Amino acid sequence: MNLHHLLNARRMAGKPVRVALIGAGKFGSMFLSQVPHTPGLEVPVIVDLDPDRAREACRSVGWDAERVAATSFSADAAKATSDNIEVIVEATGNPAVGIRHARAAIAAAKHIVMVNVEADVLAGPLLAEEARRAGVVYSLAYGDQPALTAEMVDWARAIGFRVVAAGKGTKYLPAYHDVTPSGVWSHYGLTAAEAQSAGMNPQMFNSFLDGTKSAIEMAAIANATGLKVPGDGLSFPPCGVDDLPHVMRPRAAGGVLETSGVVEVVSSLERDGRPVFRDLRWGVYVVLEAPNDYAADCFRQYGLKTDASGRFAAMYKPYHLIGLELNISILSAALRGEPTGQPQGFRGDVASVAKRSLRAGEMLDGEGGYTVWGRLMPASASLKAGALPIGLAHKVKLKNDIAHGAVVKWSDVEIDGDSETVRTRRAMEARFGGTC
Repeated sequence: MNLHHLLNARRMAGKPVRVALIGAGKFGSMFLSQVPHTPGLEVPVIVDLDPDRAREACRSVGWDAERVAATSFSADAAKATSDNIEVIVEATGNPAVGIRHARAAIAAAKHIVMVNVEADVLAGPLLAEEARRAGVVYSLAYGDQPALTAEMVDWARAIGFRVVAAGKGTKYLPAYHDVTPSGVWSHYGLTAAEAQSAGMNPQMFNSFLDGTKSAIEMAAIANATGLKVPGDGLSFPPCGVDDLPHVMRPRAAGGVLETSGVVEVVSSLERDGRPVFRDLRWGVYVVLEAPNDYAADCFRQYGLKTDASGRFAAMYKPYHLIGLELNISILSAALRGEPTGQPQGFRGDVASVAKRSLRAGEMLDGEGGYTVWGRLMPASASLKAGALPIGLAHKVKLKNDIAHGAVVKWSDVEIDGDSETVRTRRAMEARFGGTC
């Protein structure tokens, strides 16, 4: 709660926190919009595949000509590890590229903030361990829902409560798992032309809709907090904020959870498509259990939403502001040497599942595409099944036919076992082995 004070002290000492941003998309642009309003924080280097686009992004979010002129824009990621950089933000969204950039940052003794949750879920436990050995911080990105949820879990545990469930809200119906980029915009109330004019990527937005992004984010939370992954994957129960402590409790207590201490996503839609009352579509939550009657009485006395027993209560944050909040991670790493969420084990994995019947010879197209979506699985179950991680389902050819709804396995695809990404993933599996 004193980051601003610590940053001001650095500013007064003439030692600003200097950041390199890799990836100036929407998340990166939102972060950049806050930089001119955060004295003591500087971004002298921005790396993007299109430096001119990144430069224009800075202008569009309010950077003046002097600040733009003082910034180095490059397509060369090596620029991010220059000597005067303290923190690197990886915001590309590409798992293979993210792993490479994280390792380069760690090798250069820079803190790394991983907006790239896709890379984190593919190999984050190993990358975090490498960072700890190197004496630098590897952190989830504050503003994104995994870090915000991990913070709420830590808050609950630090004050002595057992966490029953934690996660986020989203818009979900079972049919969404099979939606492809060509049909995504109608579910957002947009036309293809409107989305294109706004610069919206249909495959990225489809990954939010088809359940893949939810699976990735819940895996990241499980790996960072030690919470369990539901054995059958996410069930996306419809639930508003007032009903969180009633719905998100174990079945034995009248709720929908198979057990206590799990991650789960709640839907903002009833199964018939009606909106949930007071939904949590944009937010995060934690459900906790009173350890004794006195604490339960306090829940009631101070107005917490509880179930009928009064023993289960919920806290929630109704919104997340993604890149606008990213400074919290950057400053926590640079000024406190602490992550805002970090994988500690391999508890959750995201398997590739066929959106339709697939044929040998077809190419998989990854998150939000036409061929597969990502299903959350306990890591141990994923390893036992030989499931192909969604982060590796990019531009790989099928060797076998896959039935609609079936999990794609490593043995079903032609994959380069010598690639850095595959070797890193295999090393993570060997090191952590599905610590569910």
